Amino acid sequence: MYKKILLAVDGSENSLRAAKEAVKFASLVNECVIETVYIVDFTKAKSQVLHAQGKEELELSRRKKIQPVEELLKSNKLTYQMKIMHGEPGPTIVDYANNEKFDLVIIGSRGLNSLQEMVLGSVSHKVVKRVKCPVLIIK
Repeated sequence: MYKKILLAVDGSENSLRAAKEAVKFASLVNECVIETVYIVDFTKAKSQVLHAQGKEELELSRRKKIQPVEELLKSNKLTYQMKIMHGEPGPTIVDYANNEKFDLVIIGSRGLNSLQEMVLGSVSHKVVKRVKCPVLIIK
């Protein structure tokens, strides 16, 4: 079964649904670890920095986006880690998943930026094509 799960979140409703599915998988396996990653997209980071009052406020706003996921994992008494990474979401998730040798990647089917998804392709599509382990996409 899956003992090391990578959960990619972005603060969207679909990523919260993905977290709920991760909870179901992790509940079935003893000593399962869920590693949750939130990728700060380079294309949005500049705007976020310009509009933030300071580093602390910026960090707090990013943490708020993933707080519902952390609360869900905590309330289900699961072993988890939360990570905030920087980069382009698709390739960053792929590199991290492949380098850290996860058993399963769980990701929502659509994130927060539908215009970018139409033009460049979805993050979940990029992940499915390049990750070397099973991927579960949640709608």
